[in-house]
Amino acid sequence: QVQLVESGGGSVQAGGSLRLSCKVSGYTYRGYYAGWFRQAPGKERDRVAVIYTSDRSTDYTNTFYARSVKGRFTISQDVAEDMLYLQMINLKPEDYAIYYCAAGGRRTGETDEDYDFWGQGTQVTVSP
Repeated sequence: QVQLVESGGGSVQAGGSLRLSCKVSGYTYRGYYAGWFRQAPGKERDRVAVIYTSDRSTDYTNTFYARSVKGRFTISQDVAEDMLYLQMINLKPEDYAIYYCAAGGRRTGETDEDYDFWGQGTQVTVSP
């Protein structure tokens, strides 16, 4: 049974940094997308950053970022430790949202419908 548990959310001032972590248990990385989505109040849940692991080897990955976070956020995974990370720097008030870890992504991994497994979400608050 696949389980995802996020941690690391919190409150920071604009320009600050946070690192989100996601413990991914019982999961097969190869051939699937995993990553982070976020949902701001009154808005749809959107892709932030995802990582695709080759079906041949966990050594080969591709990453994809939303335009609004490119250059500020970095996604990474530690397969041996079953961990997925999102390092966020230079946070902006518009980054305020609940952040969700997702795994088991198929097709293009662009929308939340592509993912089979989700964490419970962690709040990120950025004050001006």
